[in-house]
Amino acid sequence: MKILVTGGAGYVGSHAVKALVAAGHEVWVYDNLSRGHQAAVPPGRLIVGELADRNHLAAVMRTRKIDAVMHFAALAYVGESVEKPELYYRNNVVGTLVLLEAMRAADVSQIVFSSTTATYGVPQRVPTPEDEPQRPVNPYGFTKFVIERVLDDYAQAHGLAFAALRYFNAAGCSADGTLGEDHDPETHLIPITLQVALGQRPQITIFGDDWPTPDGTCVRDYVHVDDLAAAHAAALAHLRPGRGLKLNLGTGRGHSVREVVEACRKATGHVIPCQVGPRRPGDPPMLVADASAAKRILGWSPRFVMIESIVETAWRWHKAHPRGYSS
Repeated sequence: MKILVTGGAGYVGSHAVKALVAAGHEVWVYDNLSRGHQAAVPPGRLIVGELADRNHLAAVMRTRKIDAVMHFAALAYVGESVEKPELYYRNNVVGTLVLLEAMRAADVSQIVFSSTTATYGVPQRVPTPEDEPQRPVNPYGFTKFVIERVLDDYAQAHGLAFAALRYFNAAGCSADGTLGEDHDPETHLIPITLQVALGQRPQITIFGDDWPTPDGTCVRDYVHVDDLAAAHAAALAHLRPGRGLKLNLGTGRGHSVREVVEACRKATGHVIPCQVGPRRPGDPPMLVADASAAKRILGWSPRFVMIESIVETAWRWHKAHPRGYSS
């Protein structure tokens, strides 16, 4: 297939591009590089453009004869979404609407959408299945929830074929060491912890140690970015006109903050000092996926299920690229 990957210079998007190319697809990346990295894109595959530019998007899809879109171009900082909701509604919601209209103009009717566990808010059931009520508690999660509903409506009205993949905590770096995780600012636990081992931070802060979990720290389902990429690629074969898939992606295993830190200590040989800070408002104590539907429908199972193996792939890349893609 000929596939356009929006946001394909970003963390998960670039890993998806790698998986798609390996599967034999012709892939084009559409990204404004505001938060992505040109170095993460295969040579000659990058088209620099804005999500809000309908005419450019439509022209790109027509000239490249695009069959399907894989959409990762979203702002994804929860805290920033609370402070600057207008950015998130403009980019994540309005930008996606522009993309969908460009697809219609170019007669492209298939899309795989990068959604999130944040659409559930604070789930009542753990592990969390897809029929858990979606009650997002921040603008970021709400924008993804809105687009899922938009996709439903487009499927009914225009015959759109879509998959919305709600993944839990993306983690790790490509197993072969060629792609990594490079955010500014960095907000993910594993790279922040590894930055301490690299001497770039004095310590990490654990946000609360009095949660109702086995060791008092928050528990999350860390799913390797290569496994996420494989699921997105697999979803292409299951797109049907006028229908949508909504699937969780996770390992089904939860790891606490302290367990992640210990795995980083083991991988790096560094003591990694910690301090305990106050809880962050809106943090659920536990987020763990019930991803049985993805296994049943897509034939997908994560290869990386142990937190130690996920951390090892991250450490390999961060040690080789201490300043991210610029190093």
